[in-house]
Amino acid sequence: MDPWEPSNRTLRPPRPWLLHILIATIVVMSALLLWRILDAGPGGVLDENAEPRTVTPRGELAAGEKTTIEIFKAAAPAVVHITNIQLRERIYSLNPTEMAKGMGTGFIWDENGYVVTNWHVVEGGQKWKVTLSDNTEYDARAVGGSPDKDLAVLKIDAPKNKLRPILLGTSGDLQVGQSVYAIGNPFGLDQTLTTGVISGLDREIQSGTGVPIRGVIQTDAAINPGNSGGPLLDSAGRLIGVNTAIASPSGTYAGIGFAVPVDAVNRQVPHIIRKGSVRAGLGIDFWADTYGRRWGKAGAIVKSVKAGSAADRAGLEPSIARGGRIWFGDIIVGVDGQGVRSKSELLRALANREVGEQVRLTVRRQRTDREVKIPLEALAP
Repeated sequence: MDPWEPSNRTLRPPRPWLLHILIATIVVMSALLLWRILDAGPGGVLDENAEPRTVTPRGELAAGEKTTIEIFKAAAPAVVHITNIQLRERIYSLNPTEMAKGMGTGFIWDENGYVVTNWHVVEGGQKWKVTLSDNTEYDARAVGGSPDKDLAVLKIDAPKNKLRPILLGTSGDLQVGQSVYAIGNPFGLDQTLTTGVISGLDREIQSGTGVPIRGVIQTDAAINPGNSGGPLLDSAGRLIGVNTAIASPSGTYAGIGFAVPVDAVNRQVPHIIRKGSVRAGLGIDFWADTYGRRWGKAGAIVKSVKAGSAADRAGLEPSIARGGRIWFGDIIVGVDGQGVRSKSELLRALANREVGEQVRLTVRRQRTDREVKIPLEALAP
């Protein structure tokens, strides 16, 4: 018979009762084994007289531990949790839905209810809620901010006996190696304390606007998403910086965090409270530097000019893209006699200028340069 031909023999059907007997046998044997283990008797693993062990006295806490505990107890009431809320329209409803856009940390600045945090913590929100350390929650109003320094101020109407302003220190005499303490709300976990040292001074990081923030404190105290806007404290429990950013390939703690120094904060915050904004600008929006490189143009290319601004009154004209072509207007190529080759260089040159300060711009149009004097104005937060 060809081995590949189908056989005509009839196959016997399987016997399911044999499988049932095998499973039952395995179950019975397993139960017997388990019973033997659990009922091992006096010579087995169980002891009916087992009791909790006696606790070993630990003695006094170490001096360093006591210091850390006292710092946290003193500063924690000044630290708040901030929720950034956006309002979204619901289909077939006139009532908008509140959606949490993000969360961060802040701290109480004074007994008037002003709260300091990072600009990027409150940016883009339409409402903000501030939760104090005792879990009482208040609606907050935006006072203003300095996007270029990543600082913002909110205000809450809370009883004065609930407002515990943070102690203020100085960043002018800090030294690498000093102990530091960060309190914040990483990943929404309120009132979290991390410790470390000052790892470096006079660092430079970029704000969300692309303007560099100079004189920044570097620390290895753990800073994670949610810590932004929280205080960095010295061993006396005083504010020495506002935790702002981390350097990390993953977006979470990697041992390098940055804080805006308190001396800069102490200059900016009163100005924000008085005037709402300390961001000095020209009233001009610029094309991104990538376009300048693509078009082969050096300088800050004017994209639009705010109506009624000093730049508008000075006659600055934008460069307009239309139909796949660009009609060039004015390009700023210098500030106070110093050349600038890009938007980034221009913003860097204006970073430490004050509102109302007059600057001398070198403006190029169609290969012809002219000088224009323009007072810097406060940009809306």
